[in-house]
Amino acid sequence: MTETKNEVIIVHSAVYKTEYTNKYKNRVKWEQPDTNHIYSYIPGTIIDVFVKPGEKVKKGDSLMILEAMKMHNNVQMPFNGKIVKVHIKPREKVPKNFLMIEIKPI
Repeated sequence: MTETKNEVIIVHSAVYKTEYTNKYKNRVKWEQPDTNHIYSYIPGTIIDVFVKPGEKVKKGDSLMILEAMKMHNNVQMPFNGKIVKVHIKPREKVPKNFLMIEIKPI
């Protein structure tokens, strides 16, 4: 009889013992996204960029227009901050999860 190695998993304070599959063990671990980075949430084309490095922007200000699936998406500033670096330019095609702008809170 082979002995299996049970792992402990806790769900809402309840402790369970289980055997993890290889697929689960080798999965890509989730990481908290960096809130100071603006990533493309869908592949598309940059129509226009309204900010440049060093510029101070307020929450809700337009940063750029990203065209995806024939729709123009207005990407807005999530909080008051300063533009650190812009990694995109107009007419550039970007894939999903592409780092477009680095920002820092002020």
